[in-house]
Amino acid sequence: MSNPPPPGIYVPAVLFFDHNEEFDLPAIKAHVLRLAHGAVTGILVQGSNGEAQHLSHDERKQAIAFTRRTLDENGFQNVLVIAGTGAQSTRETKKLCADAKDAGASHALVLTPSTWPTQMTTDNILRFHREVADASPIPTMIYNFPTVTAGQDLNSDIVAALAQHPNIVGTKLSCGNIGKIHRLTSRFSSEEFAVYPGRSDAYLFGLLAGSAGVIGASVNLVPKLHAKLYQLGRTAKLSHGDWAASKVGGIGGLKAVISKHFGYGQPHVRGPLKSVDIDSLQGNEYYKVLQELIAMEKAL
Repeated sequence: MSNPPPPGIYVPAVLFFDHNEEFDLPAIKAHVLRLAHGAVTGILVQGSNGEAQHLSHDERKQAIAFTRRTLDENGFQNVLVIAGTGAQSTRETKKLCADAKDAGASHALVLTPSTWPTQMTTDNILRFHREVADASPIPTMIYNFPTVTAGQDLNSDIVAALAQHPNIVGTKLSCGNIGKIHRLTSRFSSEEFAVYPGRSDAYLFGLLAGSAGVIGASVNLVPKLHAKLYQLGRTAKLSHGDWAASKVGGIGGLKAVISKHFGYGQPHVRGPLKSVDIDSLQGNEYYKVLQELIAMEKAL
């Protein structure tokens, strides 16, 4: 049996580009190190916030390796690197899992293919994830995110069936379904099969239900706040973080806010996504929520 990632705070890190849409390595390094200093347990490279679908295979491998090397060279060998390896075919997904291992990832997070959603019956979903896990040289995790998989929402019975596989060790539930989190945590301990809410607005409820922590977008902004809640069981306004981030322009807005408040990177994204001018957010009620969270983050 393979081991799940340890419980804690994980971040689906954004990936910074320069004005030519090439990797902005100094900004990526600055972001990785701020997250590590913010006490994250691990960094998810090429989650949905990492724009994996906009990267070539070589770029995906480079991003994983650069993140691992940055952590190792700065004394953060204990911080895990998890790699998103979702693709539209079983063959390509297996290749990305092998690439992730070569680049230094400890685990792979696997999306269900979505080009032909009507063909993704329960049997096909189970077969896909099991075949990937059979071939993967690192443990795999199930990534359930209906927004980016043409509405496919894996129910708790499907996830529980996949949890029986010896190389499938956890799940990221970006569906935000608290009932699903509770059903799975009632059946599996975090040492057997790690259940992570994929949203900060389900984070506290997940902890109360026995989840393994969180893998949430707003950890990009406020890792210390998330770690504080995890360690002490106290609440802030974290439940508003992901919602607010989604209302300021998505990934482009998230990059713009990080650039403005932490002094590195530029808010460039690859099309068809749209960059966000930070000045356009003045007076935005959701940006005010993020500003309050960041002020709390900086006070820690």
